[in-house]
Amino acid sequence: MSEQTTRALQKLTGPHATSRVTYAGAPVVEASYAMVLLHGRGASAEDILGLGPALAAGFEARGAGEARKVMFAAPEAVGNTWYPQSFMAPIAQNEPYLSSAIGRIAALVAEIEAAGIARDRIVIAGFSQGACLSSEFVARHPARYAGVFAFTGGLVGPDGTDLHHAGELAGTPVLLSSGDPDPHVPWSRVVETGEQLTKMGAAVSMTRYPGRPHTVLPQEVAEARRLLGA
Repeated sequence: MSEQTTRALQKLTGPHATSRVTYAGAPVVEASYAMVLLHGRGASAEDILGLGPALAAGFEARGAGEARKVMFAAPEAVGNTWYPQSFMAPIAQNEPYLSSAIGRIAALVAEIEAAGIARDRIVIAGFSQGACLSSEFVARHPARYAGVFAFTGGLVGPDGTDLHHAGELAGTPVLLSSGDPDPHVPWSRVVETGEQLTKMGAAVSMTRYPGRPHTVLPQEVAEARRLLGA
């Protein structure tokens, strides 16, 4: 176990410290890429894993067989909820759950890196609560990732929060997509998130779907695939 992985695991505290991770796709020792998939409130690791192969098809444009060389890893929130309140509630109201969730993702990414898959070959993707965590995790742990897909989500904090994060995303392709209106995620926060991640050096695409229900559309998956294959 690498020193980085050991440090990440030692930092794991709070309700999600012992949350299970479900794996699918290629074994990590054979994989060229990894995809961390984060489920929404009330859902499960198995639910979000179904999205993995559809997204990974985008890697096929990079070379024959690349889509078959992807490992999928989906951590599951304790009680199937990553944090109790809205992502736009005061941050203190979502603690210690929020910090524990971010720590769980950090430890998982460190484990993947220790297994030989560099961070620029790791995709972070999620829906709803998982999309908020995807955005917040990469903002707090900036680096060059293979891709970041936040399907209906954004950076965490109430209206008026300073969403600034220091660090460099170094051209990471980011897709932010959402319905508008959405019952949980105002489009204004998606826009604010895109502005902040752009300032951090990400290549951000934003797509608004008027009247779209709280779900992930095939068009959103197709756009994510396009970004992975670019």
